[in-house]
Amino acid sequence: MNLMPRGQNNDHCGFEDPPSQPWNSGFLRGLRKREPSARAVEVPADQLSAEERTAVIVEELGNVQIQTKEPEFGNFLRSVILALNRGLQTSKDVAPIVGSLHRSFLERGRSELRAQIKYAYYGYLANQRFTKTNLEDQAKLADLRYPTEWYPATREIQRTIHLHVGPTNSGKTYHALQRLEQAKSGVYAGPLRLLAHEVYTRLNARGKPCHLVTGDERHMIEGDVSMRSCTVEMVPITEDVDVAVIDEIQMIGHEERGWAWTQAVMGLKAKELHLCGEERTVPLIKELAAAMGDDLLIHHYKRLSPLKTMSTSLRGDLDSLRKGDCVIAFSKVSIHRLKEDIERTTGKRVAVIYGSLPPEIRAQQAALFNDQNNDYDILVASDAIGMGLNLSIKRIIFSTTMKFNGRSEVPVETSQIKQIAGRAGRYRTAAQATEMSVKVSSSPDAKTSSMSPDVSPARTLGLVTTLDRSGLSVIQKAMTSQADPIMSAGIFPPDSVLISFAAYFPPSTPFSYILIRLHNTSLLNPRFHLCILKEHLKIADAIEPVKNLTISDRIIFCAAPATVKDKDDPMIPVLRELAECVANNSGGNILDIRGLKLELLEMEVNLGSRMFLEKLEALHKALVLYLWLSYRFAGVFNTQAMAFYIKTLVEEKIQTVLSRRTFTKRIEKQKSAIPTNFANIKRHHSESENQDSRKLGAYLSDHGRSEKGLSSADFQIAFNIPDQIQGSRSRHGTQSRSSLDLVASLRGQKTVQEAVKGEASP
Repeated sequence: MNLMPRGQNNDHCGFEDPPSQPWNSGFLRGLRKREPSARAVEVPADQLSAEERTAVIVEELGNVQIQTKEPEFGNFLRSVILALNRGLQTSKDVAPIVGSLHRSFLERGRSELRAQIKYAYYGYLANQRFTKTNLEDQAKLADLRYPTEWYPATREIQRTIHLHVGPTNSGKTYHALQRLEQAKSGVYAGPLRLLAHEVYTRLNARGKPCHLVTGDERHMIEGDVSMRSCTVEMVPITEDVDVAVIDEIQMIGHEERGWAWTQAVMGLKAKELHLCGEERTVPLIKELAAAMGDDLLIHHYKRLSPLKTMSTSLRGDLDSLRKGDCVIAFSKVSIHRLKEDIERTTGKRVAVIYGSLPPEIRAQQAALFNDQNNDYDILVASDAIGMGLNLSIKRIIFSTTMKFNGRSEVPVETSQIKQIAGRAGRYRTAAQATEMSVKVSSSPDAKTSSMSPDVSPARTLGLVTTLDRSGLSVIQKAMTSQADPIMSAGIFPPDSVLISFAAYFPPSTPFSYILIRLHNTSLLNPRFHLCILKEHLKIADAIEPVKNLTISDRIIFCAAPATVKDKDDPMIPVLRELAECVANNSGGNILDIRGLKLELLEMEVNLGSRMFLEKLEALHKALVLYLWLSYRFAGVFNTQAMAFYIKTLVEEKIQTVLSRRTFTKRIEKQKSAIPTNFANIKRHHSESENQDSRKLGAYLSDHGRSEKGLSSADFQIAFNIPDQIQGSRSRHGTQSRSSLDLVASLRGQKTVQEAVKGEASP
């Protein structure tokens, strides 16, 4: 999905805004009031009878009807309630609405049901006003059956696809990267920034200049560079390359992110396309290759180190944990609770890794666990370890085989169990892997090869078990089962389709409704599925009150790396404030964004407080969002370097909090201030000018800047960001003297100009 801004079509082909403006009336207040602010346990809809589901739907409709002040909406609700109570489809307009409410409740629960009531009303209004021609034109736009035709330039190239399949730790990606290193030009696309950064570092270290391009970070190497390592959403589908490597190809079937893998597979203009992933992708990739007219070679790999499922669990005995163990949990609360229990019981240090931790912190925690010379013996982690981190795990221990899916606890899928379990018994590193010999054979469908090591090196046995006896049989069954094949590839409507489709609706139509209507109208090939709109809809609703945003602006925001859990999520005010900056084309200085709780960097904190850690994580996510937007609205969000620096400070503080031994109540009562960087600057103002030069040099290196182009803003960022934060957020609303003035005074210089342009090295 290309998210670059396009021109907006202002012709509203369907109808004008009706006088009563039902699109933006206050009838949704009842819905908003009833949305839970915290995760609530509810009986899954599929465990209710049809009559019970109907009763729940009628209850929700009635609650909204009582609270609405919009007469037309009230009449609509009454007609739907009547149809549900009588079990009748009273009109052709109401019949599909009744069905959609039942489906939404059955598939997604009450929260989705409430949203569907809103969308049903919009649809009811639209269907009354659209002409037959309007509806036919919309249906043509929503015909998404032939996504291979979205990339005509790529279809003109005769490509060869190499599909590398096998279990975790089998050398798939290693062999694909070897081919990339041999090419004159190429692209690596991975699911995580950590993986992209790893390949970027590897290629540059081996004398192959390579750019790093992710959603929120870009390191562009000077000179003639023909290599790029990126996250899969950032693949350059307009560039011609010799070799492209797409990692974790099984993600093509992901219900939310699958579109990015499909776009990369169908759109990359590469002579050789190497796909690395699980065996269960083979049938789908065969069909896609045939549809695109590409040649296909399939390479099968075997695991390089043995993996064994234990016959017994740990029986809940934490004392039996040993160095190199990794305990798996599927919620942040469970992870911190296990960390506390293990450290208190065993006296051993525990590293933690979970999804909401910044990638940099995950890498640091992994390094602590891998280091054999410290006392971090055990790792407690979520499924975030499934890919992207090199971990020296000897034994994987599942604390549970159930996972919360947003509504209820569900069993962990077989494919996920096997991927996590496969992290045990790491076969050294990719750089140490032995050379493989390839034996090619022919088959009716595709040419295949089997990869096996020429030499049998020392191997580490990987073990898999459970913490308690109850889940062991589930793990044992999963480890001997074959995961279901991936049946469809994810797609998302191109921006051009979204913009054209949106042109049929009045400007005040909520963009979330336009998205859901396009999805509900779309025609699909059975080999493709539309990626769900979970975060798109939440972000669209969060920024809906912001005026003067184009459809292109809203498309970009909806694709941003932001997660909105509920109506009280701290990300909502940040999203709205950043959207206001775009709408006004100004106000994007990071210090002026009030939703960013930068005062966390200087407050006295409780080192053991989980709440403080969550606030830091939320701040880090907001900073990542700012950086992501700064690459798409560079003229508005123009303090990117400052944002990178602040992001680094937040990461340091998160690491400091995690380094505490436990989250016990005793520690939570001990107030301790984390020294701020502002204080550090004052304390260390007597450092030599050589030390200062090294500090500035490190900043310039980290941010890809040259000393020749040094600006006062660079100087400001490199030396005194926290003071400017503190001054900007003064309790009395007054701005303290500038950072440059402070640095100048600390050095005995008289003016800012002398601090920046003087003979003394900054």
